[in-house]
Amino acid sequence: MAASEPTESLEMEIRTIDHIPEDERHGRARNLFTVWFGSNIMLLTVATGVVATTVYDLPIWSALLALAFGNLAGGVVMAMHAAQGPQMGVPQMLQTRAQFGSFGSLLVVVLVIVMYVGFFASNMVLGGQALSHLAGLDVSISVILIGLISVAGAVVGYRLIHALTGVMSVVAGVTLVLAFVWMLVVNGVPSGTFDTAGSTWLGFMGTLSLAALWQIAYAPYVSDYTRYMPKDTGVRPAFWATYAGAVLGSLLPMLLGAIVGAAIPEADTVTGLAGLVDGIDAAVIAVFGVGIACTNAMNLYCGALSVLTVGQTLFPRWSPQAGARAVVASVLFASSLVMALVGKDNFLVNFTNFMLLLLCVLIPWTAINLVDYYAIKHGVYDIDALFRRDGGIYGVFNWVAVVCYCLGIAVQVPFLSTPMYTGPVATLMHGVDISWIVGLLAIIPLYYILMRVNGGVKPIAVEVLDPEVVAFKEGGDTQA
Repeated sequence: MAASEPTESLEMEIRTIDHIPEDERHGRARNLFTVWFGSNIMLLTVATGVVATTVYDLPIWSALLALAFGNLAGGVVMAMHAAQGPQMGVPQMLQTRAQFGSFGSLLVVVLVIVMYVGFFASNMVLGGQALSHLAGLDVSISVILIGLISVAGAVVGYRLIHALTGVMSVVAGVTLVLAFVWMLVVNGVPSGTFDTAGSTWLGFMGTLSLAALWQIAYAPYVSDYTRYMPKDTGVRPAFWATYAGAVLGSLLPMLLGAIVGAAIPEADTVTGLAGLVDGIDAAVIAVFGVGIACTNAMNLYCGALSVLTVGQTLFPRWSPQAGARAVVASVLFASSLVMALVGKDNFLVNFTNFMLLLLCVLIPWTAINLVDYYAIKHGVYDIDALFRRDGGIYGVFNWVAVVCYCLGIAVQVPFLSTPMYTGPVATLMHGVDISWIVGLLAIIPLYYILMRVNGGVKPIAVEVLDPEVVAFKEGGDTQA
């Protein structure tokens, strides 16, 4: 969102999952940096870093390397989805109909809705702990209040979320720097915090996978925040602005969390962080707590869009507006609240298990979506067909995508290493989890080959404004 539009940021967004006309597009690629940088500097990101040195018992140097490699690798996958929004002008999950068919896409969309509910619940727990620490309120009451604040952002919509994350990029960024300085220079950390012994491949790969998934988990909705941008925004600018914002905004708070976990492993994230930045702890916890509310508004907003996508699939003449988004957001909030209150007492273990399970079901979807967009359709889609019950040229059910998706999950199972289940290959590798790498390497070529063999490329006569996207013309000719 442009800085010259502050008065418009509080206007309620009327559109939901419908196509954004080009005369309503606005913003520049650099605005994507603030969306992802500002939204990632929050307590849940810090808690993910805590996992590296508590659940996985890594020393800080090893945790830093694992977190860096994971964010850098996962960020590539996540940011590649960013270019789809300006080109297509529709939400990410609606685009999935182009790969899976109108009804086949429901398999993925429903799982993504579960993901949004899980992230919203996780954020409410940490936000509730932060508010309880600051105001002395009961944790359960604090969890509810944090959730209600997030609902307001989801109801107002896109512009307000862009505005809030823009402000948080500055405020939370400065606060993050102060937290590092206060922790390491002013107060200092306990002796032994930076001990170098204890790194294991199990812990390293577990942390790397967790960081990679942190980025990949954004893939199902990254286009939701680029679909209002001009069609000529460009693939590279959208990619790099998104990539830089998401990776930097995630890696730095995770490193902060790794230090917290190594210094005070017995404390929860909020208590440990507050102890290490004593003197400015109220300000740090408050800012990172507000960051949670902003990010949860994003989760709830996109979750509502996904639910509306399911509804529009079943009832194609329905055109949901702002009121429908508000109702759905409220229902999702209620579902997340139950999950948060039930799981708040064992948060880190529940969150880690949730993230590792999520990794298994997201990997094949992101592989299919990116191969379809960049290698098969080259960014050229029939937008009208996406809103048809019969799927238009994409059909009701694309068996190639669905089979590849199911195989993508199945091929990962032997390589999984989680507290709930460890596959036979992972056992032979002493618990090292490389399932997400295997999933990507298996499904990317498989989907491409099967779509080619089964005539998956359907030429469409479409004018493409982005010079980096190749338009497929009737007869098979291409044009840069």
